[in-house]
Amino acid sequence: MDFGYSSRAMNDSSLTIWCNFGFTSDQGRERNLLIEGVGAHRLVMFDEVQNGREGDSRAALETSDIVFGYPDANAMVECERLRWVHLRFAGYTPYDHDHIRQSLIARGTPLTNSSSVYDEPCAQHLLAMILGVARALPRALDVQRGDRSWPSNSFRLSLPLLNGQTVLLLGFGAIGRRLVQMLQPLEVNLIAVRRHVRGDEPVLTVNTSSVDEMLPVADHIVNILPANDQTRNFLNAKRLQNVKTGAIVYNIGRGTTLDQAALLEGLQAGRIGAAYLDVTDPEPLPPDHPLWTAPNCYITPHLGGGHSKEQERLVKHFLSNLRRFERADQLLDRVF
Repeated sequence: MDFGYSSRAMNDSSLTIWCNFGFTSDQGRERNLLIEGVGAHRLVMFDEVQNGREGDSRAALETSDIVFGYPDANAMVECERLRWVHLRFAGYTPYDHDHIRQSLIARGTPLTNSSSVYDEPCAQHLLAMILGVARALPRALDVQRGDRSWPSNSFRLSLPLLNGQTVLLLGFGAIGRRLVQMLQPLEVNLIAVRRHVRGDEPVLTVNTSSVDEMLPVADHIVNILPANDQTRNFLNAKRLQNVKTGAIVYNIGRGTTLDQAALLEGLQAGRIGAAYLDVTDPEPLPPDHPLWTAPNCYITPHLGGGHSKEQERLVKHFLSNLRRFERADQLLDRVF
């Protein structure tokens, strides 16, 4: 456990901020950025491993006004003093339950996440794979590391142009919106699927109930869904049987949203043209898992949101929201 308190003087408007960011020994700059950035507020810091469930960290949580990190969801609900909870990740699966939502909403305690930190790297990662697969980059690298032949003619004749192809986005949050901006210059047809259609989306957007009508027309199925009870095995065997022959499946959301056994069967049968997985179930994917050697299956070890300034941007994002909270302005990345 690690206690760290801001050294600035308290005043009548100061708040207690509970944090279990879990800074490592080489993240002193980011830690100092947070300590300086909270200003007159009292900052109480704990190692991430405590996770707000026990000991001093739980006691401190009960007397805090603001949370920055990833607290235990049930412990957080029991802390009636909390006025705002900010998650250091984009994912909020442990908090996406009715009793937690209802409890925080009833108390007027907003929950925000760090989606704005991850939309750009995740969208760039997806764009890289969409372009890379279309231009046969993974296949060419396999040749380089394999027999070093020169299959120029066969590769060239198989390369599609993305222009006019249809990209179906499963989920349309911050990552989906940024990816749309990147794909639009490529003249692809864009369709988004989301649980609640607002009507102001920049592309054709349909309700989740219409996804089965969209799958057969999509050349690229981009899964950005979060993990919750409603999205578990969303891309199930029946839906994967319904995709357009040769379609490419991408998953950068959560591994539990995709039926991996059904995906493997589709790849082996040749119905699914290729798959790109940045997330799997479980993680890490066991070395002997058949997806590692499945035809046209490309796997990266949950790199999508990673970038060299990730920790710094997480702290700055929280501090930006803290300034908004102080002014009673609308918070960024509000979940509910």
